[in-house]
Amino acid sequence: MKSFGFTLIELLIVIAIIGTLGVVVLLAVNPLERIARSRDAGRINGIVQIGRAVESYYITHNAFPRTDNWLQQLVDNGDLVAMPDEIPHSSGYYDCTRYNENGWCYHRRITPLCAMVFTALESEVYKSRCEDDEVPYIYYDTIDRRAGMLCYPEGTPPGTRHSCESWTEHGFYEPL
Repeated sequence: MKSFGFTLIELLIVIAIIGTLGVVVLLAVNPLERIARSRDAGRINGIVQIGRAVESYYITHNAFPRTDNWLQQLVDNGDLVAMPDEIPHSSGYYDCTRYNENGWCYHRRITPLCAMVFTALESEVYKSRCEDDEVPYIYYDTIDRRAGMLCYPEGTPPGTRHSCESWTEHGFYEPL
């Protein structure tokens, strides 16, 4: 008598092959890294927008925003359409020794007259560019008038040393 269909062994072999392929694809794609890259793209975009808004505020007021509610000052002045949302880190890591609003860090100086905006990055793409004990930051400063990536020792974020100097001269700056 002729049987139609598959035997139990054949079905189990096919299921095992599909499962193995699924694991290989999942490891190759690494969804957690993809999520981290997506959040970092949002952070980079946010820093550039905020940095340009800080410059626009300076042009209008001949001063940088005060450190209290600095993001809200940019929104109230019309330099930002809306306050940027917080983009949480998977590790919950925030390292602002200066003024933190929604996870965006701000620092300004009188001498030299400048301001900087920064936040930590989390994807392995950026972490791999730094030493093991360093944290990657996306950064916008009003002296260089552009964004870039900085590597700083953990616990010593931008704004605690070399504040508002030209980062390209110090070798800490990597344009994105």
